[in-house]
Amino acid sequence: MSSRHLSRSIAMQSLYEWDFLDKKQDLKKIIEKNIREFGPGLENHKFIWQLVIGVVKHLSEIDKIIEKAAPEWPLQQINIVDRNVLRIGLYELLFGSKKEVPPKVAINEAIELAKSFGGMSSGRFVNGVLGTIYKEIDKPK
Repeated sequence: MSSRHLSRSIAMQSLYEWDFLDKKQDLKKIIEKNIREFGPGLENHKFIWQLVIGVVKHLSEIDKIIEKAAPEWPLQQINIVDRNVLRIGLYELLFGSKKEVPPKVAINEAIELAKSFGGMSSGRFVNGVLGTIYKEIDKPK
């Protein structure tokens, strides 16, 4: 597993736990615990922090975009794994460095996270939502 993929996994697990606990726990402590537990030997933690801090910074904006892209699924009805995978994917797609992570790579990585951690239809759901958003932002203006 590449270090970036592992970093995304740790970021997703941290956001999942924080979200599951109604955002009432110290996110920094959750991340540090998950790095120790799931990332022994991972030398650079910068990408994990970048993802989590970026998602939290843009959380309300990202959540509004998810609600628009999946109107039949109120945000709180989307399972926690899928919701947080979408948040990471959208952060990378909309706010991340395109040179560092091209849009299609961000989408593919999110789909892989959904398949690994979510339910049977999570990959398709994440692909559908992120694909819809990507088509909108990729349209010529």
